[in-house]
Amino acid sequence: MTLSRRTLIAAGAAATLASGVGAAQGRGSNAARFSLGFAPHEGSFASRGDRLEQIAFAADQGFTAWEDNEAAGRSVAEQEAMAKALRQRNMAMGVFVASMPKWSQSRPLLGANDGAEREAFLADIRASIPVAKRLNATRMTVVTGFMDAKVPHDIQTARVIDVMRRAGDIVAPHGIAMVMEPLNTRTNHPGVYMQSIAQGYAVARGANSPAVKILADLYHEQIQSGNIIPTLDMCWDEVGYIQFGDNPGRNEPGTGEINFANIVKWLRRKRYTGVIGMEHGNSIAGRAGEDRLIAAYRMIDQA
Repeated sequence: MTLSRRTLIAAGAAATLASGVGAAQGRGSNAARFSLGFAPHEGSFASRGDRLEQIAFAADQGFTAWEDNEAAGRSVAEQEAMAKALRQRNMAMGVFVASMPKWSQSRPLLGANDGAEREAFLADIRASIPVAKRLNATRMTVVTGFMDAKVPHDIQTARVIDVMRRAGDIVAPHGIAMVMEPLNTRTNHPGVYMQSIAQGYAVARGANSPAVKILADLYHEQIQSGNIIPTLDMCWDEVGYIQFGDNPGRNEPGTGEINFANIVKWLRRKRYTGVIGMEHGNSIAGRAGEDRLIAAYRMIDQA
């Protein structure tokens, strides 16, 4: 029987999925390192134990990086233990949040007439530098606050650019870059100031600092704007970090509408070697979901 090219491709994909699941369950080698810097986080492999045990498990599956949004709020001892675990496993540290917004209060207002919240933001940035050094992190997430209904949008933009330039002056001498995260307003974060990668590009260009870049979270961008690859291409000079998450659902690749295989191919053409945060949940609970997560990333890593 003659097999069509489509049949062969489908069979290959099925074999990749099966081998990924098998590896995660211990049926065969799981030592192959991913070719891209996919970074799980605490909870990605919750059934495997505590944070350090999850890091060890992720490394055994071939992951080469790790994320921890909450790292700045952990004790110094916890930060040092995590850094040691990553170092022992030759894993890179991805982002942590340098200045955590007050989500329930829709604060800070970095474009407000009162500059107090801008000064508090800068204080958070200063406090995050030793955290980054402790974790060997070169990128830290910042959220540029919420919209102030009393201030014209263009004035808010000017003030956000100004405070990010000042923050860049604080961070740049330490070899660290802040990555501003645009967030969607349609599903998760109504009222935030920065809502698209394009808007992040404008602020980053205005700040004109090597320490002020964009965090391109593709889940948020797909909801808010779509047109992911052309947008990344236009804004690429200011993109400092990538995060994956499918839509709808914000789960692993293959559970929604985003073609992550094509995005991976595009990132390879761009010779992207940075961390790619797995900023999403698992579509299936428990170990079956963890196996599915690993298999999903095996599939797109073959693209």
